[in-house]
Amino acid sequence: MRPFIYGELLFMSFIPLSEIPRIASIFFLVDCNNFYVSCERVFDPSLEGSPVVVLSNNDGCVVARSNEAKALGIPMGGPIFKYRSLIARHGIRVFSSNYILYGDMSHRVMEVLSLFAPDLEIYSIDEAFLSLPAGDPREMMSKAREIGETVRRWTGIPVSIGIGPTKTLAKVANKIAKSDEVYGGVFSLGGEANPDAYLKEIKVGDVWGIGRQREKTLKRHGVCTAYQLKWVPDEWARRHLSVTGLRTVWELRGISCIPMEEVASSKKGIVSSRSFEKWVERKEDLKEAVSLYATRAANKLRKAHLYAACLQVFLSTSPYREGPQYANAYTMHLPYPTDYTPLFVASACQGIDKIYKSGYQYKKAGVALMEMSRSSVRQGSLFWSKGREELARQDRLMRAVDVVNARYGGEMLRFASSGLTRKWGSFPSFRSPRYTTRWEELPLVR
Repeated sequence: MRPFIYGELLFMSFIPLSEIPRIASIFFLVDCNNFYVSCERVFDPSLEGSPVVVLSNNDGCVVARSNEAKALGIPMGGPIFKYRSLIARHGIRVFSSNYILYGDMSHRVMEVLSLFAPDLEIYSIDEAFLSLPAGDPREMMSKAREIGETVRRWTGIPVSIGIGPTKTLAKVANKIAKSDEVYGGVFSLGGEANPDAYLKEIKVGDVWGIGRQREKTLKRHGVCTAYQLKWVPDEWARRHLSVTGLRTVWELRGISCIPMEEVASSKKGIVSSRSFEKWVERKEDLKEAVSLYATRAANKLRKAHLYAACLQVFLSTSPYREGPQYANAYTMHLPYPTDYTPLFVASACQGIDKIYKSGYQYKKAGVALMEMSRSSVRQGSLFWSKGREELARQDRLMRAVDVVNARYGGEMLRFASSGLTRKWGSFPSFRSPRYTTRWEELPLVR
């Protein structure tokens, strides 16, 4: 395929200026800088300026890096065993994931952001969109700096803020704000700013909403930058990128097409899995593990007010280790949409019976819940045997378990099938204290 010819055909896709709606609101994208690392630094100031990495479950791979660690060549997702000598040589500080701490700090950041705008969309654990009435560009920059300073002062977390007339341009602006300290953590593509000069420097794969497959399609047709994507013909964009891709094109042109989501969209699936600290060979140990993962996935499901109608259980050996390799998965449809933990646990154990093979040393197992639906509506079946009273009893039991665990600890009540000793379990070696959620781990001031 030849690259697009930018000429008369291209400009036929433009919208007349008279039809472009007047910008009534402006979008701020607030993104916490190196969030997991920043959370560790809040409670240990000695980490400031030092290279820091945070590891995944069981301390397997790198999931967060400070700028100093990035400069030393530590890649995201890199297996930690490959960088032991580099870590020792440069004194890189290593931490196990402390998700309880990170989740609580995220909540605190979002609470602060909610004070600045009635329209807040929490996009991820460390990102949020704010929608504010459009005003003077200098006032918008001043407001952004106020937000960043307040978040830093009240929570200790540094943030970068991108401003734009659309959510996509706000994303681009945020990337620019992070790229150079000269911007002071705030950059705007709104107001009088012409985004084209910046869009020419943004790779098309870095545009929000353009995944790997779309990036490949665009590059085959000579579209390699955000600026080139901005001016592709509408019909071509609809045909090759679907309606969602066309929205991205319009957003790059400054036409807001992606509204704020006041209610989080429903999950498409929930996965609970871990890598084992030690090799697991016994089927009984694998059943204990998937019982625990099914319990955790069910808890997430209830918190999201969802039901699942399909469960998948999977296991695998380690691809980084020599020797026989094996991986498999088993998917089963449940008799009815549910959030009932005992059914998930029984199904997960049944799945292990189907796919387990002796003679292998397993490194990972997990459970995935799929085919989600709102718990406010339960679609029945002509062939299910559970009556209303039985379903109501299940709901009461799960509510009671959740209330007790929420009050007294995550596993005060648990299923015996998930094991008592859990020799296969996760034992993080470098986890910091859970400073904000455990009385016995509160930080001490001397």
